[in-house]
Amino acid sequence: MHRARQRRPRLTSTYVRAWSVLNGFALAAAMLGSANAQQPVSEASVASTTSTGSAASAATATPALPTSAATSAAGPALSANATAEPPKTPASQVGKLSLDRQVRWLSRAALSGTLAKMSDTALVALFQSLDPLALPRYLKEGPNGYPSYEFTMLRRERIEGKWPDQPDHMLVRVTRDPMRVYAKWLPDGDHSGQEILYDETTRPDEMLGHLGGILNVMTLWTALDGSLARSQSRHSIRDLGTEFITQQFLAEGKKFAEAGVTRANNIEVKTIDGARVVAFTYEAPQGQPQFYAKKEVLGLDLRRPYFRTAESFDNDGNIFESIVFQNIAPKVFDENTFNPKNPDYHF
Repeated sequence: MHRARQRRPRLTSTYVRAWSVLNGFALAAAMLGSANAQQPVSEASVASTTSTGSAASAATATPALPTSAATSAAGPALSANATAEPPKTPASQVGKLSLDRQVRWLSRAALSGTLAKMSDTALVALFQSLDPLALPRYLKEGPNGYPSYEFTMLRRERIEGKWPDQPDHMLVRVTRDPMRVYAKWLPDGDHSGQEILYDETTRPDEMLGHLGGILNVMTLWTALDGSLARSQSRHSIRDLGTEFITQQFLAEGKKFAEAGVTRANNIEVKTIDGARVVAFTYEAPQGQPQFYAKKEVLGLDLRRPYFRTAESFDNDGNIFESIVFQNIAPKVFDENTFNPKNPDYHF
């Protein structure tokens, strides 16, 4: 049972100002120790900050994916080293297959390495020939991630009209059942040294975090959807991972279909920060706020049913979010991984 929280000391105005400049404290993506062993404090004792502005209003609530789609325990795709026999049907003939057979072909082609070996021209021709429902079905059937995994990512968000000069470079460890997240901002990216920790088994509505650099003076408990968590991101820490982009794509896809848009406006092959992907560009007819973004460019991984990259643009054509998943690997973590007393962490 969740224990009643003890009253904690109120922060000074200096600390309130320090936390107001915390960029990326909760992901956006995408995408969010005290040196003096100070007692962590609750956000309830911090003065309210202003909202994130008009960009945040573009965010739309999306339903959670079924467990079978998000982190299915069935099938070999959960293993990073899993393989399959290459499909026998030539890629040039896949568009003539039934929808079910197209989806099965994609799964086998990805796992066997067939997609990764295809030329840019052949990949574009393949996805242009598929049934419009093939890609959503392929992604929905998943798995779109792993029950327990570690990844690095590059992330940027436009907050209050400002696009960061360099991306956040983050190391993230995630388990899905129960939901636990640890994230650290790496030295070669923005906001180096920040850390956050979330464990739904102990505090389902709060996360623990601290600033990096010279402001690494305290640890703070803050509400997942509180003013501090939202002050620098439109996303929750629970959105971290490859599953969220798929979840949003499927939810937005329903609205696109209702608006008469069933195919991507453009399909091309790109290499983004070392990741070779098939990039699908979707342009919403009405734009924001009816849709999450006026235009989105989503990069499909060539070996697994999830997106490796995502770029979102507002109604004026300005990019407001960019996510690139780099190294993604399933891992089994021990309890110390999500323990704030882990000696490798600085809570």
